Amino acid sequence: MTRVQWGKCKGFHDEPLRGKLRTNRHKAFGPKDLEKRLGKLTVGEFLHTWRVSEEMSLADFGKLVGMSVANLCDIEKGRKGVSPEKAEQIAKAIGVPRALLIRLSIEESLRAAGLRYTVEIKPAA
Repeated sequence: MTRVQWGKCKGFHDEPLRGKLRTNRHKAFGPKDLEKRLGKLTVGEFLHTWRVSEEMSLADFGKLVGMSVANLCDIEKGRKGVSPEKAEQIAKAIGVPRALLIRLSIEESLRAAGLRYTVEIKPAA
């Protein structure tokens, strides 16, 4: 199976994560369907896709989230991970659900450790 990177899709935004994505054939795909077809979404791929869809440079994005261009580049390319704390800060800065980036961060850490788990995140009461 060929792995397609989420970040390589021009114009892809986080809409499929909130509902369904429709193709030309009017078939609806949810997040789980997309993960089956495209592979697991990582924090870096999500950030790259979000940044490109917003037409932001790495430098502008770095200023927005308070990170260096080099660090962001490493995250987008998958050379570095993001802690759940940093994921929450980034999500807050770019206006996406915090639980989404925190979940991706934790799942990515688990995969790196060779552990096959899915994570469900809910705010504490």
